Amino acid sequence: MDKSKPIVVTGGTGYVGARLIPRLLDSGYKVRAVSRSLTKLMSRPWAKNKNLEIVAGDLHDLESITHALKGCSTVYYFVHSMNSNKKDFQSADRVAAKNMVKAAEQNEIERIIYLGGLGNSDKKERLSPHLESRIEVGEILKSGKVPVTILRAAMIIGSGSTSFEILRYLVDRLPLMITPKWVNTPSQPIAIRNVLNYLIGCLDVPETIGKSFDIGGEEIVNYRDLMKIYEEEAKLPQRFVIPVPVFTPWLSSHWIHLITPIPSSMAIPLTEGLKNKVICENQEIRKLIPQELLSCRDAIKKALKRLQMQQVESHWSDAGYSYPPEWVYYGDPEWAGGTIFEDKRKIVLEASKEDVWEPLIKIGGRNGWYQGDWLWKLRGAMDGLIGGVGLKRGRRHDMDLRPGDALDFWRVADLKRNQRLLLVAEMKLPGEAILDSVIEEVGDGKVELKQIARFLPRGLLGLIYWYLVTPFHFIVFNGMLKGIAEETGKKILEGPKKFS
Repeated sequence: MDKSKPIVVTGGTGYVGARLIPRLLDSGYKVRAVSRSLTKLMSRPWAKNKNLEIVAGDLHDLESITHALKGCSTVYYFVHSMNSNKKDFQSADRVAAKNMVKAAEQNEIERIIYLGGLGNSDKKERLSPHLESRIEVGEILKSGKVPVTILRAAMIIGSGSTSFEILRYLVDRLPLMITPKWVNTPSQPIAIRNVLNYLIGCLDVPETIGKSFDIGGEEIVNYRDLMKIYEEEAKLPQRFVIPVPVFTPWLSSHWIHLITPIPSSMAIPLTEGLKNKVICENQEIRKLIPQELLSCRDAIKKALKRLQMQQVESHWSDAGYSYPPEWVYYGDPEWAGGTIFEDKRKIVLEASKEDVWEPLIKIGGRNGWYQGDWLWKLRGAMDGLIGGVGLKRGRRHDMDLRPGDALDFWRVADLKRNQRLLLVAEMKLPGEAILDSVIEEVGDGKVELKQIARFLPRGLLGLIYWYLVTPFHFIVFNGMLKGIAEETGKKILEGPKKFS
């Protein structure tokens, strides 16, 4: 394949896209990563590669995606609105696919490579909306003039994948599982390593152009089998699985939401799809792109090892980046449409900015919040009960943060080393909230850590919420500032105290 023109990767901040980009770069390709979240892409370790372009583009905006594809040869299509905040993900997927067809034709793109879902809509049993949408997107892409290669996969096993995280948390946390009948539904999982090899291999195999292939591992298993394999590889005591017919997809999804970090908005379409048998039929790609296919056991073993070593390249929670609201930066209550409540506190230390930064970026996840952890856990539990993300997502790495990372029920919106950590709330709220931590030098050998909580209420319920939680701010935020200061081991000169 001609390597002079860039290859476009849409969904470059998502689970598959974020792993494919560095592998394409290592193979000598020029890559154009297209995303709505440039800050998030630029924080990746491969972001400064000379063969990488990072371009803003939104598939729901025809003009922006048409511009983003200019001068490129091939497009990898990994966009799926199920990971966004859009309630009607099927309609959103439809719009995005149609825009891609128009933009690709206008730019004379040579081919599109699409990773879709495995499933057969002509069978007696109707597919779930999630799988129907994946198939429909493929049909829309094929309706244009640009040739499309479709790779259809069932469950993808890899550290940080949605499917693996559901499996991991269920088996880790439940010694006895009363499950739906879908635990016995056959499927053909595939390791993320094999998926990436197929995706890259298509570039050098012209026989894949304009065709559709099913990709899967060697084994046909059910979810119960995978639970048993995970139990053995994680060296857990025996788990007991009892399938019952009364568990509907709706009940299953909310049970998964309570036990795992996966929000109900994603769990519902995923669990609906688990009732469908997903077995490879057209496996011609194995001859065209031969490779060693990992067994389910080997895939789970490698995923566990990555987690233990905290070497997770990408995570399901990376998708769906939350943009900080404009009022965060301008702070104009009238412009924002109402009063912005603030809680501003600070502490002054005899320390350097680096001294304070190190404990600051370790907050959350397994590290905790330095003070009042029980209050954070209580708030997370309450959020989980009403369908929010709660604290179960934790953090990608105990010691490292990047813009766009999930951090318990927050999202890292901005991060400037030794200067600022801005978090946007993703818990269920009657309004919008941020937590802004700023480090400033205030004299020779003196540093001030400011912590500003801002809340833009929505209606009367938002006002009531703010006044209810305000009394706990002294415990949570003062304690957090003091805990960070104590972690530095440096002398506290002033505070913690409120400021205006």
